[in-house]
Amino acid sequence: MEKKMTRRGALAGAGAGLLIVKPKTAFSAQANSAVSFGVIGTGGRGRYVGDFMVKTPGTRLAAICDKYPDRIDLGKTHIPGADTVPAYRDYQDVLSKRDIDAVLIATPVYLHPEHFEAAVQADKHIYCEKPAGADVAGCKRLLRAGEKANKQKTIQFGYQQRFSPEYLTAMEYLKTGRIGEMKLMMSYWVLGGVPPKAPEKPLPGAPASEDEKIRTWGRWEETSGGPIVEQDCHGVDTLNWFAMDATPTKAWGTAGRRYPLAGGDWKTDYHNIAFYYPNGLEGWLISIKHTAGYRDVKEQLYGSLGLLETSRKYYKLHGPEGDWRFPNADDLRDRSLIERRDSPREITIDAVEAFFKSIVEKKPIHMWKSAGESTLTAIMGRMAVHQKREITWDEMMRSA
Repeated sequence: MEKKMTRRGALAGAGAGLLIVKPKTAFSAQANSAVSFGVIGTGGRGRYVGDFMVKTPGTRLAAICDKYPDRIDLGKTHIPGADTVPAYRDYQDVLSKRDIDAVLIATPVYLHPEHFEAAVQADKHIYCEKPAGADVAGCKRLLRAGEKANKQKTIQFGYQQRFSPEYLTAMEYLKTGRIGEMKLMMSYWVLGGVPPKAPEKPLPGAPASEDEKIRTWGRWEETSGGPIVEQDCHGVDTLNWFAMDATPTKAWGTAGRRYPLAGGDWKTDYHNIAFYYPNGLEGWLISIKHTAGYRDVKEQLYGSLGLLETSRKYYKLHGPEGDWRFPNADDLRDRSLIERRDSPREITIDAVEAFFKSIVEKKPIHMWKSAGESTLTAIMGRMAVHQKREITWDEMMRSA
């Protein structure tokens, strides 16, 4: 049996990069007053979001960090300017720098609570990747840290739908009653290629070693939270958001695994989970992995007067059909589309720009509570399908 991993000893990395910012920057910030930031975790997501951050006007990369030298090298290669700034292997070295205003936390999920808590104690602006943690105890730790955070600091999480202009338009339509009374929400998280194959060359060390679990953290429930928590949490967060940040009182569902594992310990690769919110509102998560490349990631909000459909690429508004004279009952052509707008860019850019804009304008964003509760909602769904029974919010919260 693999020993329980220590949170402190697992990842302590940091590395850095520098960007010279011209005086002509967004938010009217001068180069010498740019928001300096460090990237903690230079894996795939850290490099991806770090690249957007560097390219945001009015910012300056000041450090990068990762436990592994090869990941630091990738950060230096793929994040513009990262090869010219200090690179660290202990995240505390980044947090201790007084000239660093903000940090991106893009480390394995199970380390988010520890690293978030330390960043709060260091009084930094924080952009933490989703989800908030891999288990109930970790999420509670993060929520406690959030309560103690400086209210003048922006604390944002990688739930980028909340910053997309298309999602924000849908939220405005929902709030103003454009679709009437809503009692049902659906989140579809259907994506993935063919079932994974075992790596030809195993990573150094014994199978399921601590090092392997860190490097392949997404495959393990202990380090990632599993597919419902680590991947489907985007859809769950959107359900909570459209429920006006209410948390569901209970969850129930079914799930299973269609294909054998090629590493890790995922228990499921498809999920159908119902979340029950106050006032008779239901939210359903439909999630399927390994779909041979087919992708359908969206939400649908069913109201008495219309339907809103949201995605990372567009929003659509549907209303009552104007012509009911169909040739026959099998004519299912959709004639209900009233309005559609496509997203002009990757919505992570919207989230990153909102983060730095809030810092410059001194209008802090506080997402720690909603992020923690959305992650806990996903954990409740995971418990329901793993235990094959209804799980209440109170029971989930008492479990750790």
